[in-house]
Amino acid sequence: MTASVTLLGTKGGPAIRPGTPMPTAILVRMAGLNIVVDAGLGVARGLCDAGVPLTDIDAIVITHLHSDHYLELGPLLHTAWTAGLKRPVPVFGPAGLADYWAGFLASMAFDIALRIRDEGRPDLASLVRLGGLDESGLEIGPVRIRAMKNQHPPIKESFALRLEAGGASFVLSGDTAAMDEMATFADGADLLVHEAMLSAGVDALCARVGNGDERLKRHLLRAHTPAAEAGRIAARAGVGALALNHLVPSDDPDFTEADWIAEVRQTWTGPLHVGRDGMTIPLDRKAS
Repeated sequence: MTASVTLLGTKGGPAIRPGTPMPTAILVRMAGLNIVVDAGLGVARGLCDAGVPLTDIDAIVITHLHSDHYLELGPLLHTAWTAGLKRPVPVFGPAGLADYWAGFLASMAFDIALRIRDEGRPDLASLVRLGGLDESGLEIGPVRIRAMKNQHPPIKESFALRLEAGGASFVLSGDTAAMDEMATFADGADLLVHEAMLSAGVDALCARVGNGDERLKRHLLRAHTPAAEAGRIAARAGVGALALNHLVPSDDPDFTEADWIAEVRQTWTGPLHVGRDGMTIPLDRKAS
């Protein structure tokens, strides 16, 4: 089976409104494994829509602790459990993820205990094997995962990932400002999925949020990557294809796919995918 990446959720930020894409989650099919990267709101539905039973998740990796990247981690695991999960699932993430998981288990203690007692379910806590994520990387079966700290202030434990197996390679920028090191990290990859921002849409986005102040705009401008810079990084890295993900803004009717393409084409002439929920991209340069 050809390795592939499915963008389950492509919206930058945690808020959803009628008609918007869902927040960040990615399915990586590689070496016969189903690896979920990030678990924003809607990840369980997205996996099912992609044809992957929740009991077939082989591992989950969380890139950083912003809610749009791990809000649905607990509900995803709980729903997989109610769907029949009975084998351990390794979950990797930055320091602090264990506190989230402990809090989720505490919040659902009545239901979990009831289902174990009343339905004969296995112990949910024992099925989740938490592990850390740092620049030493990790291996999930034959899949090697390299991690690099990116630039997503004020969060310090935020990572870009490179997944490799069977000759296929995929790089995810994670949430980050543009950084020269990303081009080296992504060098020669079949696919770079890079977050992207249309700077012209930031003011309208901040106004639409409605309950932030000037700090929201400052965060967006210092912690995310203009679309043209994502293209520049892809060109320097010599990747097979570039996909834009974690789109900021993703739901402004004044900006269309043509605006994203126009920005990126200033710096990148290769295969380009403007992310949309459910998009599957083969990790095959001939298919890009």
